[in-house]
Amino acid sequence: MRFSYAESMCDPSFYLPLARAAEEAGYTTFTVPDNIGYAGGSDAAYPYTEDGGNDFLEDKPFIEPFSLIPAMGAVTEKLRFATFVVKLPIRLPYLVAKQAASVAVITQNRFGFGIGLSPWPEDFRVCGQDWDSRGKRMDEMIEIIRGLTKGGYFEFHGEYYDIERIKMAPVPSEPIPLLIGGHSEPALRRAARTGDGWMHAGGPVGELDHALERLATLRREYGREHLPFEIHVISEDAYTLDGVRRLEDRGITDAVVAFRDFYQKGPDPQTLREKIDALRGFADQIIAKL
Repeated sequence: MRFSYAESMCDPSFYLPLARAAEEAGYTTFTVPDNIGYAGGSDAAYPYTEDGGNDFLEDKPFIEPFSLIPAMGAVTEKLRFATFVVKLPIRLPYLVAKQAASVAVITQNRFGFGIGLSPWPEDFRVCGQDWDSRGKRMDEMIEIIRGLTKGGYFEFHGEYYDIERIKMAPVPSEPIPLLIGGHSEPALRRAARTGDGWMHAGGPVGELDHALERLATLRREYGREHLPFEIHVISEDAYTLDGVRRLEDRGITDAVVAFRDFYQKGPDPQTLREKIDALRGFADQIIAKL
């Protein structure tokens, strides 16, 4: 079992010391979320809060992930970074491919590209992107990102994007793992059909088990069950040794752990010292004993 440390919406000056502390404590990955701004007053429901509200995001500090990850990569040597998740179809495919390739190169392949949709139409409007076609465009974007980041000339002619023959440099020496986020049936199908892994955002145990069973079925249907596949989950089981073993028995590769409630409104109450103590305490009690 690998462990990912989740921290966000905190004082931006905390990130570099937290990355160093997470690496020293034995975590494999540092997860980085994506949020471009807070529109407020959205009629769309956020799927991971009890009331569907997104007002916990107001005034929370988010550093853009393609800027933050290289900074943390520069002060670490082994720690991996994963976006959790970038809202892919609010962006343009060529530019996001260039950003992802640059991050993978500068971190020496210590980058997992977690990607998904956004639940808020406002994100699409402010970026000038269509809401209704978001899923189909994401599918085309995945193909474009893979084609551009493998090196050499690439062209693409799809329903939504048309890219003339072009190549970018540098590209990473290893393929960038594309980790698909989302709990819906289309998201699970996308992960099984085209992803190198799946990212789970929390929820009841029964829902996780259903998603895992569905992923396994879909991967068999697509003939991809023999390929490596990462499964990143948020689960209360990750906080006990017996629970970690249960996660391992279910085929989960990466447990995502955090030590505060990100949905709490208002400023982050924890100091840097408290955060480091919490991540080290978990590492001593769980990671070091496995």
